[in-house]
Amino acid sequence: MRSPTVRQAAQALAAVLLGNAVYFLLLWPRLPASWQHQPFAFDRGLVLDFTLCVGVYLLFHRFATRRRHRRP
Repeated sequence: MRSPTVRQAAQALAAVLLGNAVYFLLLWPRLPASWQHQPFAFDRGLVLDFTLCVGVYLLFHRFATRRRHRRP
């Protein structure tokens, strides 16, 4: 069994990768220009991407804690 710190780091990495994949592969081409992230800029696209990553992390965390509580 892995330590909680390693598990959380793996969940965070997976959430960032999945959140970025959803944003850049699925959403970005369909978004208006004002919502598309530009490199090295703090803009609406960056906030949306960050929000997606946090949402994915919270889903991972919720399912992981639910699974841990079901174990006998």
